[in-house]
Amino acid sequence: MQRVRIVTFNIAHGRGLNPIQGTTRADTLKRNLSRIGDLLKRLDPDVVALQEIDERSRWAGNFDQLDFLSRYTGMPFTVFGINTRREGLLNLAYGNGILSKHPILLSETVTFGQRKIGEKGFIFTEIDVHGHRVPVVNLHLHYRSRHQRFRQMDILTDFLAEKRAAHGGEWPLLPIVCGDFNTPQTANDVTAALHQHLQELGDYALLPRRGGTFPSPLPTRLLDFVFVPPGARTPRCHIVRTLLSDHRPVMVDFVLK
Repeated sequence: MQRVRIVTFNIAHGRGLNPIQGTTRADTLKRNLSRIGDLLKRLDPDVVALQEIDERSRWAGNFDQLDFLSRYTGMPFTVFGINTRREGLLNLAYGNGILSKHPILLSETVTFGQRKIGEKGFIFTEIDVHGHRVPVVNLHLHYRSRHQRFRQMDILTDFLAEKRAAHGGEWPLLPIVCGDFNTPQTANDVTAALHQHLQELGDYALLPRRGGTFPSPLPTRLLDFVFVPPGARTPRCHIVRTLLSDHRPVMVDFVLK
């Protein structure tokens, strides 16, 4: 049996606790990303799911943040899922990213809409972890509209149903679903609804069960989750205390048998 560690972390475009996007200098962004890289090296994850990470955006230093973290941490396998892209003087390219110690066998990016700024989406990947083909979904949902979150969840569940059908109706390992859900775990919002849907596929654990991840100095809301499938045994969860973003990262260990 092999223990595996996954971290999900909304890094807020590298700006740290600065509440105003676009006012942080590129050298300050790189210093903060270096501190994020130091944290990841200490946590030593197999896979990192990142939200609000920039490929090359004017408001975030105009450099590839995922490539920076890959080189800094020594995690060689990456995939970017760009959900917002805009050309011109105020160029933007950002979304979700995956860092991995292990080969990424395939990836697909699904964007929920076509807005010029603030668009959300998810990356679906399959990663070769010690010979196991591990599906991982890195997700970022709408921060304000419950209606939009449910619409986005429907897009995700339809996508997973198609993937399941492509596997002949059975997954070798059910997908891990993680990210920034932008909602507390309540009975009438999307986190609980997605958990109920995934329970129809298998005995999923929703982690963390308690605590807070936002805002990071004094968290009052639990926005960041990992849905752990039954093939990932004996999961253990820890919310990491840090002030490197307005979110705290969530780390989950589990055993692949």
